[in-house]
Amino acid sequence: MAEIACVGILVEDTFCGPMKELPPEGRLLAVDALPVKVGGCAANVALDLVKQGLSVDIIGCVGRDSAAQSLIAALEKQKVGCGHLVYTDHHPTSKTVVLLVEGQDRRFIHMFGANRALAVSQIQHDWLEGVKVFYFGGLFAMPGIKIPELLGLLKHCRSKGIITVVDVVIAQQWTGGDELSVLLPEIDYFTPNDDEARHITGLTDPLEQLRFFEKRGAHTVIITLGKSGAIAARGGNYWRSDIFPANVVDPSGSGDAFDAGVITAIRRGYDLPQMLAYASALGSSATRAVGTTDGVFTAAEADAFLAAHSLKITSGSL
Repeated sequence: MAEIACVGILVEDTFCGPMKELPPEGRLLAVDALPVKVGGCAANVALDLVKQGLSVDIIGCVGRDSAAQSLIAALEKQKVGCGHLVYTDHHPTSKTVVLLVEGQDRRFIHMFGANRALAVSQIQHDWLEGVKVFYFGGLFAMPGIKIPELLGLLKHCRSKGIITVVDVVIAQQWTGGDELSVLLPEIDYFTPNDDEARHITGLTDPLEQLRFFEKRGAHTVIITLGKSGAIAARGGNYWRSDIFPANVVDPSGSGDAFDAGVITAIRRGYDLPQMLAYASALGSSATRAVGTTDGVFTAAEADAFLAAHSLKITSGSL
């Protein structure tokens, strides 16, 4: 049995670029390659964790198509356990086209596909026996995930001593504040980014966002702040970290790499400052190559990097 269970969104990603600019209307732009890679937060975190020397099983939903076959082959090649994946006859495997333009943020063209069919009932409790950390990526982006059922699963994890890490994907029209408030007391680590935290709370100050989540029963909250680093809170205290500089090729997957760093730090018994440093190192490394996981440090690379580079971390009371 794997020590980490990763559940959530699975995607086949096609990357276009980096290119200097998008072609004008009616024009052709020739590129050297259109690499197709494994994507989606559950797959990204799983692959990054394998690089940290951890054993991982994954659950997500795919169609019965060639995209699923290539996605599973890529995961299994990297020793991610795929024996509990869910298949649907009603939707194709999810796909995203990622447009990379130099000096600009990414553009995405997405087909949600099979991810909409994943349900909590497909996550068997006996699959979790022996698991140390349960990661759920893409909360609120999968309509088949019903909050009362997820609440029951999180409570089961707590009863078994399984540490839970939950990340979200928040749509512009999201209205799930009450549902999140129900879940937060059962989540050990909640890891939104600053845009998601702002959308959830209606607040722009990260410290105010942390207070908002703590008042609703959150245990440990870590908010990634993009180029401004990250901020975490636990027990009325906060820690804020800078970011490691990087020559950014593609920022895709950096947030998922950060989550993989959080999980690795949990397994290593790190305190929050150590956790922020390790997670920040993995997040920064993800930006070094096209794709979501190719550039991510291995455990040995991360340890060597942290031995040679320091990260400014400040702390205080909320």
